[in-house]
Amino acid sequence: MALSDAILTRLLSLHPKIIDLSLGRMQGLLAKLGNPERKLPPVIHVAGTNGKGSTVAYLRHIMAAAGLGAHAYTSPHLVKFHERIRVAGDLIPEQALTVLLEECEQVNGGEPVTFFEITTAAAFLAFSRTPADYLILEVGLGGRLDATNVIPDPLVSVITTIDYDHQQYLGDTLTLIAHEKAGILKRGVPAVIGVQTDEARAEIERVAARLRSALHIAGQDWQAYEQHGRLVFQDEHGLLDLPLPQLRGRHQIDNASNAVAAIRVIGDPRIAESHIAEGLRSTSWPARMQRLGPGALSALVPADAELWLDGGHNPSAGRVLAQAFSELNERRSRPLVLVWGMLNTKDAGSFIGCFAGIASRVVTLTIPDEENAVAAEALADTARAHGLSAESAASLEDALRQASLGVPAPRILICGSLYLAGRVLAQHGNEEMSKVSGAGRR
Repeated sequence: MALSDAILTRLLSLHPKIIDLSLGRMQGLLAKLGNPERKLPPVIHVAGTNGKGSTVAYLRHIMAAAGLGAHAYTSPHLVKFHERIRVAGDLIPEQALTVLLEECEQVNGGEPVTFFEITTAAAFLAFSRTPADYLILEVGLGGRLDATNVIPDPLVSVITTIDYDHQQYLGDTLTLIAHEKAGILKRGVPAVIGVQTDEARAEIERVAARLRSALHIAGQDWQAYEQHGRLVFQDEHGLLDLPLPQLRGRHQIDNASNAVAAIRVIGDPRIAESHIAEGLRSTSWPARMQRLGPGALSALVPADAELWLDGGHNPSAGRVLAQAFSELNERRSRPLVLVWGMLNTKDAGSFIGCFAGIASRVVTLTIPDEENAVAAEALADTARAHGLSAESAASLEDALRQASLGVPAPRILICGSLYLAGRVLAQHGNEEMSKVSGAGRR
């Protein structure tokens, strides 16, 4: 076990709850650490329900193409905890992470603090001690009371598409959820607002008006669309003719355009149109409609089968995935078989129902070593209740073998959970996973 894993395991015991949204504990810990959140490079703060991680990835790659140094903070991790913290573009090394975690643990002195709070504090320490041009900071959950929301004055805020997720923490209407997400808006700070429902957008506008935050809203202040195999972006500054994003799926046009809009608001003369184009071409982000290449799991499926992975886990993600694979089937038809695992904190029925009439079969599994995993048989019952042919499997290996049956060779999509996605990536690449669950510890 890596030393950082041992420390992270200890940090889990500091608070009885995995999630306890509050700013007080975080502010107290940061004060003891010398307030590193006040010593950060210019911050791009990103909230939303879907597309946060992809938007951060596009921003990272655009800045790298421009030769700029950008810190980035994302969650959850998939395989290694280190994925959450990029210092000036690079994953934080094990030794540096260990030193930071030990420092935060010692300064905290055993006081109650959530796992996400103390690890976010460690990230802020790392970012405050290494020069960079920007920090791209992703919200963990919600926004208003998220541990990242202690930053005083971001350069720009970004709110990606809002939909239903984490209702037990954020509220059961889009207005309530949008209110929590809009909590990252700061007085006088401009904000980029991605594609929203009328209900969510109205609440964001209400909060922004009170704070006098200038909004740059998708479909109003800027437009982005596909035309002749290109991404066309247009705002008050003019039109950009860009390549389509490297990441697959129509929804990635929205995510990429969120990043482009943020870059335009920043107005950094060092970032040219060519850098934006290169960033879109080069962006990769694991478990987002990812086609898995050769690896350990390839041997379990026919050579001419397709093996895909996506960590989407809410109704909105189900909708965009179903649409993307429906369009893929129109271009090259073959049976779509889902290998599906999910946590009991998610709306399984609303997710799987999106695939009715699109997936030919569903093979379910219980996500291994996850106490909140839904049992495979229960998931199969849910899929059948939504009109899908479903069967359960005892393991990922068995699920892939069962999914491979039939002629022609199928298009297999492993989906339903970022935690399952992390396990798949680790197993496929013969990597050892961090001992702390990625999806379970926001």
